[in-house]
Amino acid sequence: MVEQKSSYTYEDLLSCARGEMFGAGNAQLPAPPMLMFDRITDIMEAGGKYCKGLIRAELVITPDFWFFPCHFLGDPVMPGCLGLDALWQLTGFFLGWLGLPGRGRAISTGEVKFNGMVTPKTKLLQYGVDLRRIMRGRLILGIAEGWMKADNEIISQANDLRVGLFRTD
Repeated sequence: MVEQKSSYTYEDLLSCARGEMFGAGNAQLPAPPMLMFDRITDIMEAGGKYCKGLIRAELVITPDFWFFPCHFLGDPVMPGCLGLDALWQLTGFFLGWLGLPGRGRAISTGEVKFNGMVTPKTKLLQYGVDLRRIMRGRLILGIAEGWMKADNEIISQANDLRVGLFRTD
């Protein structure tokens, strides 16, 4: 059984990326530079907008991040798809945190809205995912809504985030 802490450090997240946290064949976070948050600040099974669980995370932005010099030369912004990926990463982490078996994979999302940017001047990103439904049958599936804030202002939202856990045996 997974130790269900209410927050996780960067070192904890690296342990998850190495496959140590949830065990072999189960949910893993990507390793840096694709790991899109530094820490999970809050995770709970019964909270959130739909009372099905929530997870919150943060990423401290520095002007030398890998994506700034290569995404739109001369116009450095973080690709919006990386923020969306962070929301999928968090949803998959939540399923692993629940102790559910299988490797996590993003499946789809519904509507995504961008109304702001992450630039080298941005200091802090905050992510929030509220679970709407968790299916625990032959297919393990998390369905959620998420948002991303840059310096405390919501700059993107996604609904119908879907992440599945798949067994390889």
